[in-house]
Amino acid sequence: MLMFGVILASSGLLLMIERGILAQVGPPPLHPPAGPSRRDWRDSPAELELEVLRDTRNRTIRALCGQRSMPRSVWELQPGQRRTVLRHLLVSDKYRFLYCYVPKVACSNWKRILKVLDGALESVDVQGKMDHKNDLVFLGDMKPEEISYRLKHYYKFIFVRNPMERLLSAYRNKFGEIKEYQQKYGVEIVRRYRKNGGNSAGDDVSFSEFLQYLLDEDVERMNEHWMPIYNLCQPCAVRYDFIGSYERLHADANHVLEHIQSPSFVRFPERQAWYKPVTAETLHYYLCNTQRRLIRELLPKYILDFSLFAYSLPNITSEFCRQ
Repeated sequence: MLMFGVILASSGLLLMIERGILAQVGPPPLHPPAGPSRRDWRDSPAELELEVLRDTRNRTIRALCGQRSMPRSVWELQPGQRRTVLRHLLVSDKYRFLYCYVPKVACSNWKRILKVLDGALESVDVQGKMDHKNDLVFLGDMKPEEISYRLKHYYKFIFVRNPMERLLSAYRNKFGEIKEYQQKYGVEIVRRYRKNGGNSAGDDVSFSEFLQYLLDEDVERMNEHWMPIYNLCQPCAVRYDFIGSYERLHADANHVLEHIQSPSFVRFPERQAWYKPVTAETLHYYLCNTQRRLIRELLPKYILDFSLFAYSLPNITSEFCRQ
């Protein structure tokens, strides 16, 4: 019943996709800058525009989440949906905040910060592979009354990213670098969508094959690295106090660190030297070399991420792809 409500709530957005109305909307950064300069941010037309866009996004969330069929709390979610969001909400009791981590949106760096704040890690600059389980507190491991108290009283935040850029980042990382994902997912994807693909080691999955796989997958059963942010963090059931964006990562991260009154030595880590970011040119290349049908058919699965978090739909017109 809840999923039916989500479908109804986004039906108008899907109609706008068909009419091409949303394709011309520019991708907005979402928040004013943090720190001492916030007092005069309105002096800049660009910053004023950011605040307007932030307000638009918040109004969209309120409009969708205010519909009768949408959940008002995590206890109104289906059991599987509730498990998903609670195991993605990380807890800091010392600083009284909840952070819903979204894979491929700088969540490793936020986990480093949580470990430093808790004393489990000396510095955010400590080298080595991130342990995504130990020395972290998950809301889902707590008792119902403890969960409800923290959801009501703690500062709650999330960071979001352009949905297509996030999918491309997951594709390049997991199928280009991580053998575990190549074997667990890549082999099956190639076997399913490629003729005579039985001999593949899973390290040669094409982006089109990956998108076709996503198209056929149930969003509730997806791997967290490509599950829609809406399903991971349930912004209707959890009322987030702040929604940061990957595009303004450091400014928005500083805003959060300032709000929770973290120690001055705790800062958001710089990007690792080995990290290969998804540039606008890279995204342009992949999208324009993918069947338009695949992208159009996949958009409804991620439409709430596009609309609620104020991201424009991908431009895959012939004129744009000729540039």
